[in-house]
Amino acid sequence: MSTKSKAKDAPTEGEEAAGGGKKKLLVVLAALLVAAGAGAYFFLFAGSGEAAAEEPVAGEVLALDPVTVNLAGGGYLKIGISLQTTEDAASGGHGGGGVDGSKALDLLISTYSQAQPADVTGAREALKESLEHQIVEAYTDEGVEMVMGVYLTEYVTQ
Repeated sequence: MSTKSKAKDAPTEGEEAAGGGKKKLLVVLAALLVAAGAGAYFFLFAGSGEAAAEEPVAGEVLALDPVTVNLAGGGYLKIGISLQTTEDAASGGHGGGGVDGSKALDLLISTYSQAQPADVTGAREALKESLEHQIVEAYTDEGVEMVMGVYLTEYVTQ
């Protein structure tokens, strides 16, 4: 009897193959559904952000004369910057005047004159990022960036 009951309880090879085939079919269908969803997302949503996410094209680099700034906690900083302009700046942009460095120098002086000597040496990158953000915003006219980056060309503290 025990041999007979084992034979009845054990699935035959055909039944195992049918069960394995169903699992494979479910996995393939799930993969197809994920691929179809990703494709639909790409075609419906990815194309709409292209115009807004378009990066400006680099133009010329405008070097500004270095300036010496009195630091808030005492001491001095001699700093020079260059502005990475965009191609729109070379064509005059919407304002028609190109890039004048006076706004950038004003922002440079106001940003660094409020800094402590410890900030100038310890938080150099954070100050530069803040300055770059302010300058890019100041040179954006009607949504068109005229300046896309700032380079430190001289940085001497005392």
